[in-house]
Amino acid sequence: MSQTSPLRYPDTSSQQVMTTRAWWLVILNFLIPGSVQALAGNKRLGKIGLGATLTLVVFAALVLVLGLLWPTAVFFIFTWGPTLFVGQIALFFYAILWLVLTLDTLRLIRIVKTGPRARWWVASVTVVMMVLVSGGAAYAASLTGSLNSALGKIFVAGPSVPPVDGQYNFLLLGGDAGEDRDGLRTDTAQVVSINAETGQATIIGMPRDLQNVPFNEDSPMYSLYPGGYSQETGEYCTRWACLNTVYVAGELNHPDLYPDAAANGSSPGIEAMRDAAEAITGLDIQYYVLIDMQGLQNLIDSLGGVTITVEERIAIAEPGTPEDQVPEWIEIGEQHMDGYHAMMYMRSRWSGTGDYDRMKRQQQVQEALLRQMNPANVLAKFQEIAAAGTQVVKTDIPQSMLGYFVDLGLKTKELPVTHIELTPYYEPFPVDTEYPDYPGIRTYIDSVIHPPTPTATPTP
Repeated sequence: MSQTSPLRYPDTSSQQVMTTRAWWLVILNFLIPGSVQALAGNKRLGKIGLGATLTLVVFAALVLVLGLLWPTAVFFIFTWGPTLFVGQIALFFYAILWLVLTLDTLRLIRIVKTGPRARWWVASVTVVMMVLVSGGAAYAASLTGSLNSALGKIFVAGPSVPPVDGQYNFLLLGGDAGEDRDGLRTDTAQVVSINAETGQATIIGMPRDLQNVPFNEDSPMYSLYPGGYSQETGEYCTRWACLNTVYVAGELNHPDLYPDAAANGSSPGIEAMRDAAEAITGLDIQYYVLIDMQGLQNLIDSLGGVTITVEERIAIAEPGTPEDQVPEWIEIGEQHMDGYHAMMYMRSRWSGTGDYDRMKRQQQVQEALLRQMNPANVLAKFQEIAAAGTQVVKTDIPQSMLGYFVDLGLKTKELPVTHIELTPYYEPFPVDTEYPDYPGIRTYIDSVIHPPTPTATPTP
Protein backbone atom coordinates (compact mmCIF):
# COMPACT_ATOMS: atom_id res chain seq x y z
CA MET A 1 0.00 0.00 0.00
CA SER A 2 1.25 3.47 -0.86
CA GLN A 3 2.60 5.51 2.00
CA THR A 4 0.18 8.23 0.92
CA SER A 5 -2.84 6.02 1.80
CA PRO A 6 -5.08 8.03 4.16
CA LEU A 7 -6.16 4.84 5.95
CA ARG A 8 -2.74 3.44 6.82
CA TYR A 9 -0.76 6.70 6.72
CA PRO A 10 -3.20 9.50 7.54
CA ASP A 11 -2.39 13.16 8.14
CA THR A 12 -2.66 13.05 11.92
CA SER A 13 -2.45 16.83 12.16
CA SER A 14 -5.82 17.25 10.41
CA GLN A 15 -8.86 16.59 12.63
CA GLN A 16 -11.10 16.51 9.57
CA VAL A 17 -9.02 13.81 7.90
CA MET A 18 -8.82 11.75 11.09
CA THR A 19 -12.58 12.07 11.70
CA THR A 20 -13.45 10.97 8.17
CA ARG A 21 -10.95 8.13 8.44
CA ALA A 22 -12.46 7.08 11.82
CA TRP A 23 -15.96 6.73 10.36
CA TRP A 24 -14.63 4.73 7.40
CA LEU A 25 -12.86 2.34 9.77
CA VAL A 26 -15.99 1.95 11.93
CA ILE A 27 -18.13 1.15 8.86
CA LEU A 28 -15.59 -1.26 7.36
CA ASN A 29 -15.18 -3.08 10.68
CA PHE A 30 -18.94 -3.61 10.84
CA LEU A 31 -19.51 -4.60 7.20
CA ILE A 32 -16.32 -6.57 6.49
CA PRO A 33 -14.63 -7.62 9.76
CA GLY A 34 -10.89 -7.93 9.20
CA SER A 35 -10.76 -5.34 6.42
CA VAL A 36 -9.68 -2.58 8.81
CA GLN A 37 -6.62 -4.55 9.89
CA ALA A 38 -5.81 -5.50 6.28
CA LEU A 39 -5.94 -1.83 5.20
CA ALA A 40 -4.64 0.03 8.22
CA GLY A 41 -3.28 -2.37 10.83
CA ASN A 42 -1.86 -5.84 11.39
CA LYS A 43 -2.25 -7.63 8.06
CA ARG A 44 -1.95 -11.08 9.64
CA LEU A 45 -4.85 -10.33 11.98
CA GLY A 46 -6.69 -8.90 8.99
CA LYS A 47 -6.28 -12.16 7.06
CA ILE A 48 -7.74 -14.11 9.98
CA GLY A 49 -10.70 -11.74 10.22
CA LEU A 50 -11.33 -11.70 6.47
CA GLY A 51 -11.04 -15.48 6.31
CA ALA A 52 -13.60 -15.90 9.09
CA THR A 53 -15.91 -13.36 7.46
CA LEU A 54 -15.64 -15.04 4.06
CA THR A 55 -16.33 -18.45 5.61
CA LEU A 56 -19.42 -17.08 7.36
CA VAL A 57 -20.74 -15.45 4.17
CA VAL A 58 -20.17 -18.57 2.08
CA PHE A 59 -21.84 -20.77 4.70
CA ALA A 60 -24.86 -18.45 4.92
CA ALA A 61 -25.16 -18.40 1.13
CA LEU A 62 -24.97 -22.19 0.93
CA VAL A 63 -27.61 -22.57 3.65
CA LEU A 64 -29.87 -20.12 1.81
CA VAL A 65 -29.54 -21.96 -1.50
CA LEU A 66 -29.91 -25.34 0.21
CA GLY A 67 -33.00 -24.09 2.04
CA LEU A 68 -34.61 -23.17 -1.26
CA LEU A 69 -33.70 -26.44 -2.97
CA TRP A 70 -33.73 -28.97 -0.14
CA PRO A 71 -35.13 -27.59 3.15
CA THR A 72 -35.01 -30.97 4.88
CA ALA A 73 -31.21 -30.91 4.68
CA VAL A 74 -31.11 -27.50 6.38
CA PHE A 75 -33.36 -28.71 9.20
CA PHE A 76 -31.08 -31.73 9.58
CA ILE A 77 -28.00 -29.50 9.86
CA PHE A 78 -29.60 -27.44 12.62
CA THR A 79 -30.86 -30.43 14.62
CA TRP A 80 -27.92 -32.84 14.35
CA GLY A 81 -25.70 -33.02 17.42
CA PRO A 82 -22.24 -32.86 15.77
CA THR A 83 -23.12 -29.87 13.56
CA LEU A 84 -24.65 -28.06 16.54
CA PHE A 85 -21.48 -28.64 18.55
CA VAL A 86 -19.25 -27.37 15.73
CA GLY A 87 -21.59 -24.42 15.22
CA GLN A 88 -21.43 -23.51 18.89
CA ILE A 89 -17.61 -23.51 18.85
CA ALA A 90 -17.56 -21.47 15.62
CA LEU A 91 -19.94 -18.87 17.03
CA PHE A 92 -17.91 -18.47 20.23
CA PHE A 93 -14.75 -18.10 18.11
CA TYR A 94 -16.40 -15.45 15.93
CA ALA A 95 -17.67 -13.56 18.98
CA ILE A 96 -14.16 -13.40 20.44
CA LEU A 97 -12.59 -12.56 17.07
CA TRP A 98 -15.03 -9.69 16.43
CA LEU A 99 -14.37 -8.37 19.94
CA VAL A 100 -10.62 -8.38 19.24
CA LEU A 101 -11.08 -6.78 15.81
CA THR A 102 -13.32 -4.03 17.22
CA LEU A 103 -10.96 -3.17 20.07
CA ASP A 104 -8.09 -3.09 17.58
CA THR A 105 -10.17 -0.83 15.33
CA LEU A 106 -10.65 1.59 18.21
CA ARG A 107 -6.87 1.62 18.67
CA LEU A 108 -6.28 2.31 14.98
CA ILE A 109 -8.84 5.12 14.89
CA ARG A 110 -6.79 7.24 17.31
CA ILE A 111 -9.84 8.95 18.75
CA VAL A 112 -7.85 11.74 20.38
CA LYS A 113 -6.88 12.92 16.89
CA THR A 114 -10.49 13.22 15.68
CA GLY A 115 -12.73 16.26 16.08
CA PRO A 116 -14.02 16.93 19.61
CA ARG A 117 -17.67 16.39 18.65
CA ALA A 118 -16.93 13.18 16.76
CA ARG A 119 -14.99 11.43 19.52
CA TRP A 120 -18.02 10.47 21.64
CA TRP A 121 -20.08 9.40 18.63
CA VAL A 122 -17.31 7.29 17.10
CA ALA A 123 -16.61 5.52 20.38
CA SER A 124 -20.31 5.00 21.17
CA VAL A 125 -21.23 3.64 17.73
CA THR A 126 -18.24 1.30 17.78
CA VAL A 127 -19.09 -0.08 21.21
CA VAL A 128 -22.79 -0.52 20.32
CA MET A 129 -21.88 -2.43 17.16
CA MET A 130 -19.44 -4.55 19.14
CA VAL A 131 -22.13 -5.47 21.66
CA LEU A 132 -24.65 -6.25 18.91
CA VAL A 133 -22.40 -8.41 16.77
CA SER A 134 -20.05 -9.97 19.30
CA GLY A 135 -22.74 -10.27 21.96
CA GLY A 136 -25.19 -11.61 19.39
CA ALA A 137 -22.75 -14.29 18.28
CA ALA A 138 -22.08 -15.28 21.89
CA TYR A 139 -25.82 -15.45 22.60
CA ALA A 140 -26.38 -17.54 19.46
CA ALA A 141 -23.62 -19.87 20.64
CA SER A 142 -25.36 -20.21 24.01
CA LEU A 143 -28.69 -20.97 22.29
CA THR A 144 -26.99 -23.54 20.08
CA GLY A 145 -25.55 -25.25 23.12
CA SER A 146 -28.94 -25.25 24.85
CA LEU A 147 -30.59 -26.69 21.74
CA ASN A 148 -27.97 -29.42 21.44
CA SER A 149 -28.32 -30.30 25.13
CA ALA A 150 -32.13 -30.35 25.01
CA LEU A 151 -32.29 -32.44 21.85
CA GLY A 152 -29.74 -34.86 23.28
CA LYS A 153 -31.83 -35.34 26.43
CA ILE A 154 -35.18 -35.70 24.65
CA PHE A 155 -34.33 -37.68 21.52
CA VAL A 156 -32.37 -40.89 21.12
CA ALA A 157 -29.54 -42.03 18.90
CA GLY A 158 -30.66 -44.46 16.27
CA PRO A 159 -31.25 -45.08 12.59
CA SER A 160 -34.13 -43.62 10.62
CA VAL A 161 -37.01 -45.87 9.61
CA PRO A 162 -39.19 -45.68 6.48
CA PRO A 163 -42.91 -44.88 6.54
CA VAL A 164 -45.43 -47.72 6.55
CA ASP A 165 -48.01 -47.54 3.76
CA GLY A 166 -46.92 -43.95 3.21
CA GLN A 167 -47.56 -42.93 6.84
CA TYR A 168 -45.56 -42.14 9.95
CA ASN A 169 -47.57 -43.14 13.01
CA PHE A 170 -46.89 -41.78 16.49
CA LEU A 171 -48.34 -42.93 19.79
CA LEU A 172 -48.99 -39.80 21.85
CA LEU A 173 -49.48 -40.41 25.57
CA GLY A 174 -50.40 -37.88 28.22
CA GLY A 175 -49.15 -39.21 31.53
CA ASP A 176 -50.37 -38.25 34.99
CA ALA A 177 -48.51 -39.71 37.97
CA GLY A 178 -50.54 -38.27 40.83
CA GLU A 179 -49.73 -38.91 44.49
CA ASP A 180 -52.91 -40.99 44.84
CA ARG A 181 -52.00 -43.30 41.96
CA ASP A 182 -49.91 -46.43 41.73
CA GLY A 183 -47.59 -45.56 38.86
CA LEU A 184 -48.30 -43.35 35.89
CA ARG A 185 -51.84 -43.29 34.44
CA THR A 186 -52.07 -42.56 30.70
CA ASP A 187 -55.32 -40.60 30.76
CA THR A 188 -54.64 -39.28 27.24
CA ALA A 189 -53.86 -41.73 24.45
CA GLN A 190 -53.84 -40.78 20.79
CA VAL A 191 -52.35 -42.08 17.57
CA VAL A 192 -51.19 -39.35 15.21
CA SER A 193 -50.84 -40.61 11.64
CA ILE A 194 -49.05 -38.27 9.21
CA ASN A 195 -48.72 -38.72 5.47
CA ALA A 196 -45.00 -38.89 4.72
CA GLU A 197 -45.32 -36.77 1.56
CA THR A 198 -48.10 -34.25 2.12
CA GLY A 199 -47.98 -33.84 5.92
CA GLN A 200 -51.73 -34.48 6.21
CA ALA A 201 -52.38 -35.47 9.83
CA THR A 202 -55.07 -37.68 11.31
CA ILE A 203 -55.45 -37.74 15.10
CA ILE A 204 -57.15 -40.82 16.52
CA GLY A 205 -58.40 -40.28 20.05
CA MET A 206 -58.69 -43.43 22.15
CA PRO A 207 -60.81 -42.93 25.29
CA ARG A 208 -59.42 -44.03 28.63
CA ASP A 209 -62.46 -46.26 29.30
CA LEU A 210 -62.09 -48.30 26.10
CA GLN A 211 -62.69 -51.90 27.19
CA ASN A 212 -61.58 -55.38 26.13
CA VAL A 213 -58.49 -53.84 24.51
CA PRO A 214 -56.99 -56.37 22.04
CA PHE A 215 -53.37 -57.33 21.41
CA ASN A 216 -51.95 -58.76 18.20
CA GLU A 217 -50.61 -62.29 18.36
CA ASP A 218 -46.99 -61.10 18.07
CA SER A 219 -47.38 -58.93 21.18
CA PRO A 220 -45.99 -60.28 24.49
CA MET A 221 -49.23 -59.13 26.14
CA TYR A 222 -51.24 -61.49 23.94
CA SER A 223 -50.00 -64.48 25.92
CA LEU A 224 -51.70 -63.03 29.04
CA TYR A 225 -54.78 -61.52 27.40
CA PRO A 226 -55.64 -63.47 24.24
CA GLY A 227 -59.31 -62.50 24.56
CA GLY A 228 -58.66 -58.83 25.33
CA TYR A 229 -57.18 -56.88 28.21
CA SER A 230 -58.75 -57.50 31.59
CA GLN A 231 -57.41 -57.20 35.09
CA GLU A 232 -55.82 -60.51 36.07
CA THR A 233 -58.85 -62.69 35.33
CA GLY A 234 -61.88 -62.53 33.10
CA GLU A 235 -62.32 -61.84 29.40
CA TYR A 236 -63.48 -58.21 29.67
CA CYS A 237 -61.83 -55.39 31.54
CA THR A 238 -63.40 -53.84 34.59
CA ARG A 239 -63.75 -50.16 35.40
CA TRP A 240 -60.21 -50.19 36.78
CA ALA A 241 -58.64 -52.19 33.94
CA CYS A 242 -59.40 -50.28 30.75
CA LEU A 243 -57.05 -48.67 28.25
CA ASN A 244 -55.75 -46.15 30.79
CA THR A 245 -54.27 -48.92 32.97
CA VAL A 246 -52.49 -50.87 30.23
CA TYR A 247 -49.40 -48.78 30.93
CA VAL A 248 -49.44 -49.80 34.62
CA ALA A 249 -49.97 -53.46 33.68
CA GLY A 250 -46.88 -53.44 31.48
CA GLU A 251 -44.72 -51.19 33.64
CA LEU A 252 -45.41 -52.57 37.12
CA ASN A 253 -47.04 -55.97 36.71
CA HIS A 254 -45.30 -57.51 33.67
CA PRO A 255 -42.02 -55.67 32.95
CA ASP A 256 -40.41 -59.02 32.11
CA LEU A 257 -42.43 -59.12 28.88
CA TYR A 258 -40.37 -56.26 27.43
CA PRO A 259 -36.77 -56.84 28.61
CA ASP A 260 -35.19 -54.68 25.87
CA ALA A 261 -37.48 -51.67 26.24
CA ALA A 262 -35.13 -49.50 28.30
CA ALA A 263 -32.20 -50.12 25.95
CA ASN A 264 -34.34 -48.83 23.08
CA GLY A 265 -35.32 -45.61 24.84
CA SER A 266 -38.71 -46.88 25.94
CA SER A 267 -40.25 -48.76 28.88
CA PRO A 268 -42.44 -51.86 29.36
CA GLY A 269 -45.50 -49.71 30.01
CA ILE A 270 -45.00 -47.67 26.85
CA GLU A 271 -44.45 -50.80 24.78
CA ALA A 272 -47.62 -52.36 26.18
CA MET A 273 -49.54 -49.22 25.20
CA ARG A 274 -47.94 -49.27 21.74
CA ASP A 275 -49.04 -52.88 21.25
CA ALA A 276 -52.56 -52.03 22.39
CA ALA A 277 -52.77 -48.99 20.09
CA GLU A 278 -51.55 -51.03 17.11
CA ALA A 279 -54.22 -53.66 17.68
CA ILE A 280 -56.94 -51.04 18.17
CA THR A 281 -56.11 -48.94 15.09
CA GLY A 282 -54.55 -51.51 12.77
CA LEU A 283 -51.57 -49.18 12.25
CA ASP A 284 -47.86 -49.93 12.65
CA ILE A 285 -46.61 -47.36 15.15
CA GLN A 286 -42.99 -46.37 14.58
CA TYR A 287 -42.53 -43.92 17.47
CA TYR A 288 -44.05 -42.83 20.75
CA VAL A 289 -44.13 -39.47 22.53
CA LEU A 290 -44.92 -39.40 26.26
CA ILE A 291 -45.92 -35.99 27.60
CA ASP A 292 -46.05 -35.26 31.31
CA MET A 293 -49.35 -33.42 31.75
CA GLN A 294 -48.09 -31.34 34.68
CA GLY A 295 -44.89 -30.49 32.82
CA LEU A 296 -46.99 -29.37 29.85
CA GLN A 297 -48.16 -26.48 32.01
CA ASN A 298 -44.56 -25.20 32.18
CA LEU A 299 -44.16 -25.58 28.41
CA ILE A 300 -47.29 -23.52 27.70
CA ASP A 301 -46.09 -20.85 30.13
CA SER A 302 -42.69 -20.76 28.43
CA LEU A 303 -44.43 -20.12 25.10
CA GLY A 304 -46.28 -17.17 26.61
CA GLY A 305 -49.61 -18.99 26.86
CA VAL A 306 -52.04 -20.28 24.25
CA THR A 307 -55.13 -18.73 22.67
CA ILE A 308 -58.25 -20.94 22.60
CA THR A 309 -61.75 -20.30 21.30
CA VAL A 310 -63.91 -21.64 24.14
CA GLU A 311 -67.26 -23.00 22.95
CA GLU A 312 -68.68 -24.03 26.33
CA ARG A 313 -68.31 -22.45 29.76
CA ILE A 314 -65.85 -24.58 31.76
CA ALA A 315 -65.68 -24.69 35.56
CA ILE A 316 -62.37 -24.91 37.36
CA ALA A 317 -63.74 -27.09 40.15
CA GLU A 318 -64.02 -30.66 41.34
CA PRO A 319 -66.89 -32.79 40.02
CA GLY A 320 -70.00 -32.33 42.13
CA THR A 321 -69.19 -28.76 43.22
CA PRO A 322 -72.42 -26.69 43.30
CA GLU A 323 -72.54 -24.11 40.54
CA ASP A 324 -72.78 -21.22 42.96
CA GLN A 325 -69.59 -22.43 44.70
CA VAL A 326 -67.41 -22.74 41.60
CA PRO A 327 -64.39 -20.52 42.36
CA GLU A 328 -63.49 -19.71 38.75
CA TRP A 329 -64.90 -20.16 35.24
CA ILE A 330 -63.33 -20.24 31.80
CA GLU A 331 -65.81 -18.18 29.84
CA ILE A 332 -67.07 -18.68 26.27
CA GLY A 333 -65.16 -16.84 23.54
CA GLU A 334 -61.53 -16.33 22.60
CA GLN A 335 -59.38 -16.74 25.71
CA HIS A 336 -55.61 -16.41 26.08
CA MET A 337 -54.67 -18.93 28.76
CA ASP A 338 -51.54 -19.48 30.79
CA GLY A 339 -50.36 -23.02 31.48
CA TYR A 340 -52.54 -23.51 34.55
CA HIS A 341 -55.78 -22.43 32.88
CA ALA A 342 -54.99 -24.40 29.71
CA MET A 343 -54.48 -27.51 31.84
CA MET A 344 -57.73 -26.91 33.70
CA TYR A 345 -59.51 -26.35 30.39
CA MET A 346 -58.25 -29.71 29.10
CA ARG A 347 -58.88 -31.67 32.29
CA SER A 348 -62.06 -30.30 33.86
CA ARG A 349 -64.71 -32.95 34.60
CA TRP A 350 -67.11 -30.72 36.46
CA SER A 351 -70.81 -31.60 36.23
CA GLY A 352 -72.01 -31.72 32.65
CA THR A 353 -68.65 -32.61 31.11
CA GLY A 354 -66.89 -35.95 30.94
CA ASP A 355 -63.97 -37.82 29.44
CA TYR A 356 -65.20 -37.46 25.86
CA ASP A 357 -65.52 -33.69 26.24
CA ARG A 358 -62.02 -33.60 27.67
CA MET A 359 -60.70 -35.47 24.63
CA LYS A 360 -62.10 -32.78 22.33
CA ARG A 361 -60.62 -29.99 24.42
CA GLN A 362 -57.23 -31.69 24.54
CA GLN A 363 -57.13 -31.91 20.75
CA GLN A 364 -58.23 -28.28 20.55
CA VAL A 365 -55.28 -27.21 22.69
CA GLN A 366 -52.92 -29.37 20.61
CA GLU A 367 -54.04 -27.69 17.40
CA ALA A 368 -53.79 -24.23 18.98
CA LEU A 369 -50.21 -24.90 20.09
CA LEU A 370 -49.34 -26.20 16.61
CA ARG A 371 -50.72 -23.04 14.99
CA GLN A 372 -49.12 -20.62 17.44
CA MET A 373 -45.63 -22.12 17.62
CA ASN A 374 -43.45 -20.29 15.11
CA PRO A 375 -39.74 -19.45 14.83
CA ALA A 376 -40.26 -15.97 16.30
CA ASN A 377 -41.91 -16.93 19.59
CA VAL A 378 -39.82 -20.09 19.97
CA LEU A 379 -36.58 -18.11 19.56
CA ALA A 380 -37.75 -15.38 21.94
CA LYS A 381 -38.45 -17.91 24.69
CA PHE A 382 -35.94 -20.53 23.64
CA GLN A 383 -34.12 -21.07 26.92
CA GLU A 384 -37.37 -21.56 28.85
CA ILE A 385 -38.84 -23.81 26.15
CA ALA A 386 -35.71 -25.97 26.02
CA ALA A 387 -35.71 -26.34 29.82
CA ALA A 388 -39.42 -27.19 29.89
CA GLY A 389 -39.10 -29.59 26.98
CA THR A 390 -36.60 -31.83 28.74
CA GLN A 391 -39.04 -32.13 31.67
CA VAL A 392 -42.13 -32.65 29.53
CA VAL A 393 -41.27 -35.05 26.72
CA LYS A 394 -39.90 -38.57 26.50
CA THR A 395 -39.69 -40.21 23.09
CA ASP A 396 -37.87 -42.79 20.98
CA ILE A 397 -37.73 -40.58 17.90
CA PRO A 398 -34.08 -40.61 16.75
CA GLN A 399 -32.36 -37.25 16.51
CA SER A 400 -31.32 -38.12 12.97
CA MET A 401 -35.01 -37.94 11.92
CA LEU A 402 -35.65 -34.48 13.35
CA GLY A 403 -34.78 -32.57 10.19
CA TYR A 404 -37.26 -34.59 8.17
CA PHE A 405 -39.99 -34.36 10.79
CA VAL A 406 -39.54 -30.58 11.20
CA ASP A 407 -40.02 -30.16 7.46
CA LEU A 408 -43.02 -32.50 7.56
CA GLY A 409 -44.45 -30.63 10.55
CA LEU A 410 -44.38 -27.35 8.64
CA LYS A 411 -46.52 -28.98 5.95
CA THR A 412 -48.87 -30.35 8.60
CA LYS A 413 -49.28 -26.89 10.10
CA GLU A 414 -50.72 -25.58 6.83
CA LEU A 415 -53.33 -28.34 6.43
CA PRO A 416 -56.57 -29.07 8.29
CA VAL A 417 -56.26 -31.90 10.80
CA THR A 418 -58.61 -34.88 10.54
CA HIS A 419 -60.03 -36.09 13.86
CA ILE A 420 -61.31 -39.56 14.71
CA GLU A 421 -62.78 -40.07 18.17
CA LEU A 422 -63.45 -43.66 19.24
CA THR A 423 -66.40 -42.62 21.41
CA PRO A 424 -70.18 -43.22 21.36
CA TYR A 425 -70.78 -39.63 20.17
CA TYR A 426 -68.44 -39.56 17.19
CA GLU A 427 -70.11 -39.25 13.82
CA PRO A 428 -70.08 -40.92 11.36
CA PHE A 429 -68.66 -43.91 13.28
CA PRO A 430 -69.84 -44.08 16.91
CA VAL A 431 -68.00 -46.61 19.08
CA ASP A 432 -69.48 -48.52 21.98
CA THR A 433 -66.58 -48.30 24.44
CA GLU A 434 -67.92 -51.20 26.54
CA TYR A 435 -68.24 -53.61 23.60
CA PRO A 436 -66.07 -52.12 20.85
CA ASP A 437 -66.13 -53.49 17.30
CA TYR A 438 -62.37 -53.53 16.78
CA PRO A 439 -62.41 -55.01 13.25
CA GLY A 440 -64.88 -52.29 12.28
CA ILE A 441 -62.72 -49.63 13.95
CA ARG A 442 -59.64 -50.75 12.01
CA THR A 443 -61.56 -50.80 8.72
CA TYR A 444 -62.95 -47.32 9.33
CA ILE A 445 -59.55 -45.84 10.26
CA ASP A 446 -57.99 -47.34 7.14
CA SER A 447 -60.75 -45.83 4.98
CA VAL A 448 -60.07 -42.37 6.42
CA ILE A 449 -56.29 -42.50 6.15
CA HIS A 450 -56.29 -44.30 2.80
CA PRO A 451 -59.50 -43.20 1.07
CA PRO A 452 -60.34 -45.15 -2.09
CA THR A 453 -59.20 -43.49 -5.28
CA PRO A 454 -62.22 -42.25 -7.26
CA THR A 455 -62.67 -44.20 -10.47
CA ALA A 456 -63.35 -42.34 -13.68
CA THR A 457 -66.87 -42.66 -15.12
CA PRO A 458 -66.61 -44.36 -18.50
CA THR A 459 -67.53 -42.19 -21.45
CA PRO A 460 -70.67 -43.44 -23.22
